Formats: sequence, structure tokens, C-alpha cells
Amino acid sequence: MAAEQQNARFWEWRIKADLSRGEMAKMVNLTHSGIKYGLVCDEERIRRWETGEVSWPREPYRLALTELTRLAPEDLGFTPTRRGIKACPELPPISIDTLVNKTSATDPPSRGEDDVRRREFVGLTGGVLFSAALDEPGDDATDDLAMALVGRFSHTDRPVRLGLLTQAVATAKRDYQACRYGAVVAVLPGLLRDLQAACVTSEGDARLRVHALSAEAHHVTASILFKQEDKGMAWLAADRSVRAAEASQSPLVIGSSSRIVVHALMDGGRHRAATDFVRAAAHRMGTELRTDASADELSIYGSLLLRGAVAAAKGGDRHTAVEFLDEAADAGRRLGHEGNHMWTAFGPGNVLCHRVSVALRLGDAGTAIGYAREVDIRALPINERKGVLFLDTSRALLMCGKHDRALHVLRAAADIAPEEVTGRPGGRRLLHDIGTTAPAGVGREAREYAAAMGVWV
Repeated sequence: MAAEQQNARFWEWRIKADLSRGEMAKMVNLTHSGIKYGLVCDEERIRRWETGEVSWPREPYRLALTELTRLAPEDLGFTPTRRGIKACPELPPISIDTLVNKTSATDPPSRGEDDVRRREFVGLTGGVLFSAALDEPGDDATDDLAMALVGRFSHTDRPVRLGLLTQAVATAKRDYQACRYGAVVAVLPGLLRDLQAACVTSEGDARLRVHALSAEAHHVTASILFKQEDKGMAWLAADRSVRAAEASQSPLVIGSSSRIVVHALMDGGRHRAATDFVRAAAHRMGTELRTDASADELSIYGSLLLRGAVAAAKGGDRHTAVEFLDEAADAGRRLGHEGNHMWTAFGPGNVLCHRVSVALRLGDAGTAIGYAREVDIRALPINERKGVLFLDTSRALLMCGKHDRALHVLRAAADIAPEEVTGRPGGRRLLHDIGTTAPAGVGREAREYAAAMGVWV
């Protein structure tokens, strides 16, 4: 049977799970989405997925597969398409410096160039962004996530499969960093329930490890909810992360979860409290850092300082923001590379990205653009960081009145991380601000682009 497989990754997952096609079909139907949408999956459908006759399952089945496997459809070997139209090819890396200097704000393009560029907008990125907009997590998905946070569930006596839980949390982390937020939200409710049960039923070192996994999973949950501006539930998830981290008894996990506490304080407008919290936590970590500190230790320490720098900038404390940035830069030099240790994406380039964010929040748009030009985008390890950098640069250009360039950089953000634009209120507001404040030609371009994305109201 293996010879007929064209989607080998999907087939391999089923074989590793020791499931027949019929058994897997039944499990798809019994997922939350399967019950909710009344899915009728059978052996023939599984066969068609495995042989590549269906390259991109329709949405209810995609959600069910993600819940069952805890993998994004792309990771299962499926290829995004829309009604037979091939997905847009991945564009080469985009230089901020090239985008910033692409056109002159004082020399608008001719009518012919304007038409070509607007056609290029929709042709290159419209399909991808429209697809991403359709895949945003809806109210039902976020309601399921809320229930997983506040609910209490009966625990079974089934054995804790620590390896599977570890893999599931790692997949959620990777999908978050790749800006596949819809896929993460689909799997988090089930994952949080499984971890809750495992925290109760496991013992000894295994229980400590499960608490550490729970801290990481709740950290991801809080991060997504903050991006969605669901402050109440984000605070709850952050609290769950910290409690689980403390139960894990791991200083590194506790330090990692401290970052989401800073985010929660910032999001509540408690910028001074967030800054003081970072100063105390960084002092404790800093006194314990050895000259031979591990990559994990340096990454947690540096990323905590970066959060503190943003908090200080939001509170208007320029001196503390620069102090934290310089300390983080020293940690980045000691680390010596762009890494993703403890899921921090920390490194010298990440420090530069935060210098952009800090300058922007202090009102220094020109300084922010200058720092952005120094970033080696290709060296950044995760798309989430690249997307945020582009959005910050776009905001800085908008502050300088360079609407055309701001729109080009926002497009770059959407090419790299579509859900950073389509799935976040802040990204949609930025596009709205460009479209409503720009000169007529650029404003029309922004509105047409937004319409192609399916997010314009």
C-alpha cells in the first residue's frame, strides 16, 4: 500500500499511530470539530488524503485533523490551494532598506506604474492573505480555549504519555512562532485538558516535567490571547503559566514564564510595575549567571530584559529602556548567535528588533527606521519576530508621513507572517490608518489590498 502514497507525511503519521484507515476516520469524526460539524469521515476520504487526490482538506476536516494529530495541515504534507488555484509561491527575503527606499514620498509613481504596482499587490499576496483571513480562529475556537482555561474536567486513569505531550507542546510553540495562530488555537483546548489531567495523575520527576510543559502551553495561550486583545483570558492564562512554572521547580521555566507576567502588566497599563518586576527578576538572574552560562540561561535573561525595555519605553522611561537594551545586547554578544533556546528567539538580531520597538514607543520614528535597516532579516530564526519587525517599521514610516513606504513594508509583514496582519486587531488598525490618512493614490492601493485580504470593513 505504501507505494501509492503521494502524501507520505500524512500516511506516516497514521502508521506511527498504529491506526487503520477506518480507525482514523472514526477518530476524526469524534474530535470536537467532528462532533460540532457532524463530519462523516470514512476510509475512502483517508485514502484520498494519503494518495494526494485531495491536496487541501476543506476547513471542518482541517480543524478536526489538527485537533487529532496536533500538527498543522502543512506539517502533515498538505498543500494550501484555493479552488484549484495554486498557492502563491514563497517570495524571496525582503530587505527593509530596499523597501524603505523603493519610492520617494515626494515623487509619487506615474499612473502606469501605480496600476502595475496595485496589480502586483493582489497578484502576489492577495490570495495568501485572503486564505489566511478565512482561517482565523473564530468565536467558537476562542470560546473552546476559554472553557479549557476555566473548566475542571474529570481525569482518567490512562497512563501519561510524556513523549506525546512534549511533542504536542513543541508543535504548538513552533506553530505560534510561525504565526499559524489559527492552527494553535485549534489544538490548545485539548492540549490544556490533557496536561491538566497529567499534572494530577503523574508522579515524581514526570510530574515536574508535565508542570513545565503546562507552563509552556499556557504561555503560548496567553501570548495568542494578548495578540487578540482578549485581556481577561490572557491574564488568566498568564497566571496559569506562572503557577505551573513554580510547580515545575525549574528556575529556567520560572524565568521563562516571568516574561508573560511582564506582558500582562504592560497590557494592563502597569508599565512601572512591569519595569520594576523585570529589574528585580533580572537582578536575581544576573547575580547567578556564570562566565560559562548556558545558552538557555543567557536567552531567558536577555529576553526578560527585552520585555523590560519595552515596558520602560511604554512608561516613558527612556533611561531604563536603554539600560535594559544594553544589558540584553551584552547577553546577546555572549550568546554569539541567533538562537531559539527555550523558545525565546533571542540573539543579537532580536535585540536590534527591540531597539526598533523601543524607539517607536518613545516617539523616535527616524531612529526606529535606522535600527530596522541594521537588522539581518534572514538571520532571524522565527517568522513572528520578522513580522513584528516589519509592522513596527511600517508604523514608524507612517509616523514620518511616508504612506507609500509604510504600505510596502506592511506587505512584507503579510508575505512573511500573514496572520500578524489578518489575525491581529493591531495589524488591521495599521492598514486602516494607512488607507485613511494616505494621499489618494496610496489610499486607493491600500483599500484594494485590504479588500483582497478580506479584512476591510
